[in-house]
Amino acid sequence: MDAQQTGDGGGKEFQKVSDELRSRITDGTYPLGSFLPSQRDLAEEFSVSRDTVQRALRELAGERWIDPRQGSGTRVINTQRIQSTAAKATRSRHGATLGPFISEAFERPEVTLDVYTLTSESLDAHIRLQAERIRAGFIRPERIALRMLLPSTTLQLPYPKALDVDEDTPRLQARLRAITERHTDSLRNVLRELHAEQLVPSVDVQIRHAPLTPTFKLYLLNGVEALHGLYGITRRPVVIGDEEIDALDVLGLGATLTHHVKDTDQNSPGSVFVESMESWFESVWTLLSE
Repeated sequence: MDAQQTGDGGGKEFQKVSDELRSRITDGTYPLGSFLPSQRDLAEEFSVSRDTVQRALRELAGERWIDPRQGSGTRVINTQRIQSTAAKATRSRHGATLGPFISEAFERPEVTLDVYTLTSESLDAHIRLQAERIRAGFIRPERIALRMLLPSTTLQLPYPKALDVDEDTPRLQARLRAITERHTDSLRNVLRELHAEQLVPSVDVQIRHAPLTPTFKLYLLNGVEALHGLYGITRRPVVIGDEEIDALDVLGLGATLTHHVKDTDQNSPGSVFVESMESWFESVWTLLSE
């Protein structure tokens, strides 16, 4: 039976569409101010029903990525914004996305990433893009080392929190854990597959959990760059199944990141920031995480 007729509003199809659309927004495929393809075209591309596409679009709208308007299409209204004091030409052309920074990091023979985040959703999207570049032969890193810190799975986070029905909060937090597990497994698998396919000689992926509520996300790239962004609290509808739950939540994908570079001057603001964040990450990794 054709996918358009099955009414497949299932979780896997819904997540596939929403994950891919987020990835395309963050990597610049759909830039700020552009319009997404029509619901019909998206349904055909992903081989899902219109209902599934509509659920994905409702979630992205709730996260403030898009503005769907009847009769005028769905416009991208938010991207990953980066404020950098050391912007290169490539970054000035694509300054709204995280992608160029990750891409440049992967162009080194040895790639080291230390990441502190809530769900690993953003990183997963960008690592999968780099894996495609490696498989296509555009880049050939010899070693990839990733250390990622996530909140402890037993930690009671203050978000997401249901505003109307308290009993919905555990469902929201279970959804958050499922998102984290899905993207963490995806990220781990795609890197290990690169090693198994003999495309990257050395791959080291370590993921630990710390009893800390993330108030910011942090990317430390190759020991010389730091990207840092605060999680903003917002009120938004969260889609679970066929329900929309009014909730307090954080939006990491759209957070503004600040970019800092370590240079030859150890006392420069960039060097001090990167080194302090490296020390902070190492202390949590060594003393608090498990």
